Amino acid sequence: MRSLKMIKTMMNSEQKMKIVVLDGYTENPGDLSWESLERLGELTVYDRTSYTESPLIAERIGDAEIVVVNKTPVSKETIDKCGNIKLIAVLATGYNVIDYMYAKEKGIPVVNVPTYGTQIVGQYALGLLLEICSHYGHHDKTVKEGKWENNKDWCYWDYPMIELYGKTAGIIGLGRIGQATAKLLNALDMKVLACDTYESEAGKELAEYVTLDELFARSDVIFLHCPLFPDTEGIINKDNIAKMKDGVILINNSRGQLVVEQDLADALNSGKIYAAGLDVVSTEPIRGDNPLLTAKNCLITPHISWAAQASRQRIMDITAENIRSFLEENTVNCVNS
Repeated sequence: MRSLKMIKTMMNSEQKMKIVVLDGYTENPGDLSWESLERLGELTVYDRTSYTESPLIAERIGDAEIVVVNKTPVSKETIDKCGNIKLIAVLATGYNVIDYMYAKEKGIPVVNVPTYGTQIVGQYALGLLLEICSHYGHHDKTVKEGKWENNKDWCYWDYPMIELYGKTAGIIGLGRIGQATAKLLNALDMKVLACDTYESEAGKELAEYVTLDELFARSDVIFLHCPLFPDTEGIINKDNIAKMKDGVILINNSRGQLVVEQDLADALNSGKIYAAGLDVVSTEPIRGDNPLLTAKNCLITPHISWAAQASRQRIMDITAENIRSFLEENTVNCVNS
């Protein structure tokens, strides 16, 4: 394996490193530029490769030194087949698709983009809640179908209209995104509770820290903004749902595995949970047998909280900086150092 000093020598002699992007389409469907990566090496971009283990992954990496991925897995087997890899850069925060510990054994840094969508993800969480409370899309559709034009009253509504003023929101996970959401909820004059393993001074200015059970008992709306760890996996389950208020609303645009989906579907169908707004599910893309697809009052969007052009541009900029820093022997945002 070449040392970083040898890599720099290669670059200085005008021999560009090979950079391959294995699944670039979601990050850049055509409204961004790859120019910042092109300046750093000989760039090859594939729109899609595979989201499951496949020989095509190693085939496309070939002798590239820098591998850039979003959701394409890079396994031990792939790393062993591609002995020229010097860096793996993830176009996202999550890096579970990489065998990062084996990469560490092989001396390969794995770098990610830890902060890029704080504001847009908080905005999206609030948007899911507002859609549940007012059903904008549904009523727009009925107006255009002629229901208002032919209505005998001057207005109508097909769902209860919910006012958020004075209600209590509980946020599980009051990190950067949780705090961004809390600021928006404060602007609506909602009471904000939070449960987090770490209580910060910034958090205390935005929310009242409580235990998880108290959050379940007091909240009219519950937001999930916590990471997926062994102790948070399945945190929304039938036992914890039983601790919640009747008619609570659940919002999740964090990780689908935080929810036991059959338990949530049962609670929605029984009315224990009034509605859920979800941008994530346990298996993505969603499977046709997911019980939430047929559950009552369940709004599901295809994991797009992060996808505003501005946030994707930040991903591009930070990824380019991650690669540049590596080439300058000053690796940043490394998850397996």
